[in-house]
Amino acid sequence: MLIHPQIDPVAIQIGSFGIHWYGLMYLLAFGQFIVLGRLCIKRPLYQALGWTTKDLEDLLFAGVLGVVLGGRIGYSLFYMPEFYLANPLSILKVWEGGMSFHGGLLGVILAMVWFARRKNTSFWTVSDLVAPLVPFGLAFGRLGNFINGELWGRPTDVPWAMVFPLVDAIPRHPSQIYQLLFEGILLGLVLWVYAKKPRRLGQVSGLFLLGYGICRFLVEFAREPDAFLGLLGLGLSMGQWLSIPMILFGIYLLKRK
Repeated sequence: MLIHPQIDPVAIQIGSFGIHWYGLMYLLAFGQFIVLGRLCIKRPLYQALGWTTKDLEDLLFAGVLGVVLGGRIGYSLFYMPEFYLANPLSILKVWEGGMSFHGGLLGVILAMVWFARRKNTSFWTVSDLVAPLVPFGLAFGRLGNFINGELWGRPTDVPWAMVFPLVDAIPRHPSQIYQLLFEGILLGLVLWVYAKKPRRLGQVSGLFLLGYGICRFLVEFAREPDAFLGLLGLGLSMGQWLSIPMILFGIYLLKRK
């Protein structure tokens, strides 16, 4: 049985000012977008369209807004609608936690729609560039979740079970690590290799939706559902129900002519 290391969530403290690990993970996620994105725009399709590092930076800026606003609003609507409808100003209190991946995805989609129109190019051209970069960013986010000791797993007796002392003394799945490995690193590597060869527009995006949806759906069986929400219809969590449309639309994008 393993014990969560209970790392101080503040990575750097300067007087009364503290830089949190979770914030650093966001910075690393955005940094890898620029680094790997520069490699992506060297591919023939993007070279022919005249993409530059400035385009990447503009896309990242729009994407950051989409992640933060979409993630926060999505969490409010998907997970705690009654509370936030009664206390709308609490939506602004991002420091209290509460971000939804699926909401952030919708925010990023809107950002990509805006950027595609501004660049006068196809939405799928933008989306297929972004898709292989997202999982590596998610991996940093899940590492931040693990450092904070949040989003822990369900009770289990597997050899690598971990106790999160700030929660209870029950051995649990380290589900943050599962998500880091499967939704993050593994999916990112698969997409990176897949995107190296010329693909029909939308196929890389389709593989991302299918891959993430499947990984998230399966990992949710090991992740403790939110206490205020619990399991929903058919014994599935909110994360699983939100992943089903991703899987179906991913299959459609991969199969369409």
